[in-house]
Amino acid sequence: MAPTPSDAARIRADNVRVPREEFVAVWDEAGRRAADGYTEAVVQTCRWLAAIPSRTALCGGQVRSPVTLRACVAYPATIAAEWEAAQRREAFLPDLAARPGWCDGVRATLAWAWDRSGPPPLDVVRS
Repeated sequence: MAPTPSDAARIRADNVRVPREEFVAVWDEAGRRAADGYTEAVVQTCRWLAAIPSRTALCGGQVRSPVTLRACVAYPATIAAEWEAAQRREAFLPDLAARPGWCDGVRATLAWAWDRSGPPPLDVVRS
C-alpha cells in the first residue's frame, strides 16, 4: 500500500536516515508496482519504519516488523534489532523466508533507509 500525504507527514524522523522525500518516493513506487515478494517486502518495511498504523483493525492497527513479525512500534532500538536479525536468514520466520524476494527486499530497504549502506531498494520512476 502506497503512503498517503498524511502518512508522509507523520514519519518518525529518527526512524529513517535518508531524506524523507526520497523515502516516500521509494515507498510510493513500491506500492504502485506489481506485487511480488520483493516489492511487498519494501512496502512492509517502509510502513513499519515510518511507524504508520495499518488501516485495518488487525493487531490494533500496528504494523508488524518485517523480519520477526513482532507487533512492535518501530523506533531506533527495535529497528536496530530487526536490522541485525535481517542479516541472518534463519531469523526470518519460515513462511517469510520461503517467499521469493522477501528477505532481499527487507535487507535492501533496511540497508538503505536505516543503515545507509546501500542504494535505494527500487529505482524511482520520475515523470
